[in-house]
Amino acid sequence: MRLGVCYYPEHWPESMWEDDARRMKALGIEQVRIAEFAWSRIEPTPGEYDWGWLDRVIDVLGNAGLKVVMCTPTATPPKWLIDRHPDILPVGADGRPRAFGSRRHYDFSSPSYFDASRKICTAVAERYGKHPAVAFWQTDNEYGCHNTVVSYSPAAIARFRLWLKERYLNIDALNRAWGTVFWSMEYRSFDEIDAPVATVTEAHPSQRLDYRRFASDEVARYNRMQVEIIRAHSPGRPVAHNFMQLFTEFDHYEVARDLDVATWDSYPLGALEEQWFAPEIKAKFLRTGHPDFASFNHDVYRGMSKLPFWVMEQQPGPVNWAHWNPAPLPGMVRLWSWEAFAHGAGCVSYFRWRQAPFAQEQMHAGLNTPDNRLDIGGSEAEQVAQEIVRVSASNADANADLRSKIALIYDYEAKWLFEIHPQGADFHYPRFAFEYYSALRSLGFDVDVIAADAPLDGYRMIVVPPLPVVPGDFAARLAASGAQVVLGPRTGSKTRDLQIPANLPPGALASLLPIRVWRVESMRPNVTEPVHFNGAGDTPREGFARHWRDLIDAADERSFAVRARFADGHPAYVQHGSVHYFASLFDDRLTESLFARIATQAGLTPTPLGDSVRISRRGGLTYVFNYANGKHLIEGVDGSRFVIGTHEVEPQGVSAYRTA
Repeated sequence: MRLGVCYYPEHWPESMWEDDARRMKALGIEQVRIAEFAWSRIEPTPGEYDWGWLDRVIDVLGNAGLKVVMCTPTATPPKWLIDRHPDILPVGADGRPRAFGSRRHYDFSSPSYFDASRKICTAVAERYGKHPAVAFWQTDNEYGCHNTVVSYSPAAIARFRLWLKERYLNIDALNRAWGTVFWSMEYRSFDEIDAPVATVTEAHPSQRLDYRRFASDEVARYNRMQVEIIRAHSPGRPVAHNFMQLFTEFDHYEVARDLDVATWDSYPLGALEEQWFAPEIKAKFLRTGHPDFASFNHDVYRGMSKLPFWVMEQQPGPVNWAHWNPAPLPGMVRLWSWEAFAHGAGCVSYFRWRQAPFAQEQMHAGLNTPDNRLDIGGSEAEQVAQEIVRVSASNADANADLRSKIALIYDYEAKWLFEIHPQGADFHYPRFAFEYYSALRSLGFDVDVIAADAPLDGYRMIVVPPLPVVPGDFAARLAASGAQVVLGPRTGSKTRDLQIPANLPPGALASLLPIRVWRVESMRPNVTEPVHFNGAGDTPREGFARHWRDLIDAADERSFAVRARFADGHPAYVQHGSVHYFASLFDDRLTESLFARIATQAGLTPTPLGDSVRISRRGGLTYVFNYANGKHLIEGVDGSRFVIGTHEVEPQGVSAYRTA
């Protein structure tokens, strides 16, 4: 466990660098990320590199005992490059190029940019690949930020046609897969296919889904090029990329396959403001963030990282980019830091060392204020550094991996499909996946978030939020796992080509769950359906359904047990052996109650925590995090076992104690 910081020496006089490095080291910082936005300083003129300043700052940091995370600067192509190759600019759905003047103004499909990126990455990797202070690498910065994954440029359309040809081999196969006979959309060749944009009404959904798959593959191709260059010139040094919180516009699993470390940028307060949460939730957790949001992202990126994942950018104070930007309560920067370590992080790196007094992010706090005084976040980072020493000394295995007994399947393509075919305007896949996760966390469980094609052995409970397209072997692997399996509505509802399965949903899962979903309906936000349970043995309470209903054929009811029904008699929750199917999205209390019941069947013991306290277990330690405004009392733990805090967890506080 170690701390890092993001540093921009090009923003400050060189006379400050040595003092900055000294203070970083004294604070407890061990690694420093640099240069991800510095292309115009590295190559101010085409083909002419200015390495002097970068050489000197790397030496300054290394001489202070700090490890450098060296970045490729491709997130910000300089003006001269855009002027030379305007085809680098991505094209929006409105058909207009997105202009120079901020960042991420490039098209993943542009051959000009691919070539320019290869050149600058090679130059940086050759220069610093074996430098003793350079210990890690980061490719680019926040792929896809500002809605830049999908472009509709001529270059993107040309590469899309090639992608389709590789996928379908011949045009007849594509026409069959897409069902282009509908609305007379049949194609004679791949060259006739354009981007699915600017149509009179809805573009073909299968074409739209394939375009999203293609755009995602372009991100992976671009990242792979950079990784291969770095590995060739800097062997043995881990390569990372900093993904974003709850970002779903490309398949992160595919990009992470080429990386050593999956990292992400954690801004809990901005995320709370920008996401779907109800106004009362935003008000309640205004200055703390939702208790499960950062954890969900930790577990997402932990599940795809070969080495312990990192938080590359941790919010240290108010940010600048949300609609409203409150300041964290005292203690929250420390809590967020320890929460990351409790979920298995190898590094928490704060953004940024010092708040910038100019440009777009001048209102974004750092560990230091613009006049170079330590801010609240900086003081809390210093406290975390001191506590890391104490925790590590008391438990050499403090950050050991500990596989959870519960897995939650998380899928990027599901989000794209439901965005293309929502059927209900508020059918929001990331929200539903998060709500399932949050229900499990509120019961005191640690959760592994994994891909649908990940190994399932060893789990006692596997929870599947709505997953429309399932892998071909998914049913067999679920059955072989021996786990209690929970399937959300719409699971198995589409084929890979975005068609309704011939046997109707759940399609390929019918061998595991003998039901037939013959009709569906979506419900407005102000409409709910009562859910009634059969007998005292199922659950002690009733609840309600939201957003969606799968109608299960009543003629098949002898093949499964109906545990609950909607008010009109249709099955709401059915069970067949160890497989549980929810025909709707239930209210939070009912979802939590059902998960507790099913977890008990799996031999697990729920520990209801409410909505403001969370626990995590990692490497022989149990961590307790208090998001509430009042104290939380930990009972039944000997005082000598605490390595952080005490039995009384203060508001926005952390305690950790040794377990057997």
